[in-house]
Amino acid sequence: MAIRPILEVPDPRLKTVSTRVETFDDDLRTLVADMFETMYDAPGIGLAAIQIGVPKRVLVIDLQHEGEDGEPVRTPQVFINPEILDPSDEHTLYNEGCLSVPDQYAEVERPSTIRARWQDLDGKVHEEPMDGLMATCLQHEMDHLEGVLFIDHLSRLKRQMVLKKLEKLRKAA
Repeated sequence: MAIRPILEVPDPRLKTVSTRVETFDDDLRTLVADMFETMYDAPGIGLAAIQIGVPKRVLVIDLQHEGEDGEPVRTPQVFINPEILDPSDEHTLYNEGCLSVPDQYAEVERPSTIRARWQDLDGKVHEEPMDGLMATCLQHEMDHLEGVLFIDHLSRLKRQMVLKKLEKLRKAA
């Protein structure tokens, strides 16, 4: 396992449309293990393979919650070739952030509930309804597979403000 560098805006690779995974092998398992290690180190709750420069339709998510001892309880999930089926007409606003747009947050409106279909590391197909933070996070990460960042959902003015703040932070660092 290795921590890999996370691509940040304005890296043009983040606009790449990712390709389907056809081979479920040890290379895929290594990629997923590296993605989890990278995401936990960042720290974040979701990561798409393209964010580490691999244009494959692979996502990892762990919404982690705090255990009774105050330590995080991890519930890692892998989504390969994910699809959104049946998004709800009802929408929810969520203040989103992204490891590729560090330390910047903005409200994004997305369907409140979805039905998702994906494959696991063995290629087995899963399908289930999702809501709340999991639905939001999966939609956010799936956007990466199409070359879309959360800031692309903002008005041009808001997007420019976020990018200017990010540039200011980088210059100050």
